[in-house]
Amino acid sequence: MQTYVALLYSIILGEGRRVVMADLKSMAEELGLKNVRSLVATGNLVFEARTGEISKLEQRLEQTFEKTFGRHVDIIVRGAEDWLKLAASNPFPGESAEAGDQVAVRVMRERVPADAVEALQVHAGVDEKVLWVNGDIWLVFSRERPSSRLLAAANHKRFGVGTSRNWNTVRRLAEIVRGIGE
Repeated sequence: MQTYVALLYSIILGEGRRVVMADLKSMAEELGLKNVRSLVATGNLVFEARTGEISKLEQRLEQTFEKTFGRHVDIIVRGAEDWLKLAASNPFPGESAEAGDQVAVRVMRERVPADAVEALQVHAGVDEKVLWVNGDIWLVFSRERPSSRLLAAANHKRFGVGTSRNWNTVRRLAEIVRGIGE
C-alpha cells in the first residue's frame, strides 16, 4: 500500500455545488481506498491504495465522483513522496512564513514547460511573484490588492488541468502524509 494525496478542483463554487467532506470520504472508502482522511472543506484527501499508475487512480476517482455527485470534477493525485518533494520545493519560504495564505502552488496533472510561466508575469502585480518548480507553478499574491489577476491567468485554458492550493494547505497535507497532527 502507498499513501496518496488527491486534490479536487473547484468543488465549492456556486450554490448546490458544495460537497460535504464526509460524503467525499465515504465515496473514497467505497472505492476501496484505505485510511481516508480529509483536510478542510476544499477537496483534499489523503489515503492509502495499492501502488499503481497515478492516471488510472485519477480516472477511477473522477468516474466515481461523477457517479456519486452527478458532475465531473478534475482530480489531481500525487504519491506521498512526490507530495513531500512538492512541499519541500516551495521557492518562497519567507513569504510562506509571513502569510501562508498568500503563497499558492498550481499543482498540475501534466508538467508545465518551464518557459510557459513567463506569460504569467504580465498579470503579476509589482508585489506578486511567479516561479516554475518541477512542472508546477508557485505564486505569491498581493495583500494590497483585493483580487489578483494572477490566479485567474494560471488557468486550465493556458496550462491544462491543475488546481491551486495555498501554502497552509500544502504544509498541512504534508504533515498528514508524514503522520503528524492527524
